[in-house]
Amino acid sequence: MKRTSMEGVACPVARSLDVIGDWWSMLIVRDAQLGLRRFGEFQKSLGVAKNILSQRLRHLVAHGILEVQPASDGSAWQEYVLTEKGQRLFPILVALGEWGREHCFQEGEVRTELRDKAHGLPLKPLEVRAADGRLLTSQDTRAERVPSER
Repeated sequence: MKRTSMEGVACPVARSLDVIGDWWSMLIVRDAQLGLRRFGEFQKSLGVAKNILSQRLRHLVAHGILEVQPASDGSAWQEYVLTEKGQRLFPILVALGEWGREHCFQEGEVRTELRDKAHGLPLKPLEVRAADGRLLTSQDTRAERVPSER
């Protein structure tokens, strides 16, 4: 099934999903956030077919989420490294993880959890706040069309 492009849509959520909306892309970004860099590392971690992995990596590179660099060990291999744009997906992965821990696991079921490297503590839950610091829910917001800042 061919996906419909969201390129001309005014909604930033729709446009974001156009770039990173399939599960393989987000899992590649997750693994890159955790330090994986090589094709073989991604393939081993994800168990995805090589042709699908190649396609998703090309897509993420084309959209500036990852960049290809020579291997850091000096070998002939190449590595996929998150760009600043890709690194900025970290809070989205944290939010997805929070939601998944709350809604996708049975009590007592083993799951992974992000922890602060310095202290070994779980992360504080993400919060959405107004510019003045008030905690917001979806009922406290509205969508408006505004000109792009770029």
